[in-house]
Amino acid sequence: MCNQHSFLEGLMSHGLLLDTGVDGLYGRGGGFEDVVARFDALITSFGGGDGAEVVRFPPGMNRKLFEKSGYMKNFPQLAGSVNSFNGDDKQHARLLDKIECREDWSADLAATDIVLAPAACYPLYPTVAKRGALPEQGRLFDLNSYCFRHEPSKDPARMQMFRMREYVRLGTPGQVTEFRATWLERGRALIEKLGVPFDVDVANDPFFGRAGRMMAASQRDQNLKFELLIPIESVEKPTACLSFNYHQDHFGSLWGIATSAGEVAHTACVGFGMERVALALFKHHGFETKAWPAAVRAALWG
Repeated sequence: MCNQHSFLEGLMSHGLLLDTGVDGLYGRGGGFEDVVARFDALITSFGGGDGAEVVRFPPGMNRKLFEKSGYMKNFPQLAGSVNSFNGDDKQHARLLDKIECREDWSADLAATDIVLAPAACYPLYPTVAKRGALPEQGRLFDLNSYCFRHEPSKDPARMQMFRMREYVRLGTPGQVTEFRATWLERGRALIEKLGVPFDVDVANDPFFGRAGRMMAASQRDQNLKFELLIPIESVEKPTACLSFNYHQDHFGSLWGIATSAGEVAHTACVGFGMERVALALFKHHGFETKAWPAAVRAALWG
């Protein structure tokens, strides 16, 4: 199995990823996008019959809602903000001088009302809260968005800007835990069709700091998060390509989302790393999709 640097070089030499000069930030070639689109359709073939409401948010979200979400308390190291220039002519001239002299000019920009979404579901919860109490059957949503997490790396599977497809379930504890259990089985069946090695294991989010380590341990102890892992960078450190999360009443309490009975709603989600699964396919089946195993091609191209 090739190492991550030669794998990244192979992806670029075949026009699948395009170098931008920033680690973890890549353009995507047509062949890569075709695989992502085919995988997206495969996901829909498993979940499309559940009646999920399709919602597509932009990759930016409301700063105030982002602040309320608590993301900066738990994951400040991953956050990204959209900043912009709003100075006068004199300040503009100073800015241009700094650029000309190759000096740091970021202090001349100010934060806007937009931050980069860290996950596809973050803008969903305050949106649902505005609708009032959930119906008796709860709600189910189908999301897909570009997301941002600041963790530059030479590992192509650890992109800073990437796409996440999610199904998000809101309802009673029974409704959402049944949803997650269903998708744990579906996720295995889905990836089995792709002919790549994988494992499912309990996991935790990358909470920040000392308190974060305690939160991570609690998350693992309660089996609130599972990940489907596929070797991409290495066999020893497989990459999380699907994530199955039970948030309990965290988002329901935070945003004031209630069930039809007036109880605090629980939530769960299944997330698909679109680029990561595509990378896993290229890693294990090669850079030329026409040479992939017939069963894999049938699953993706029909």
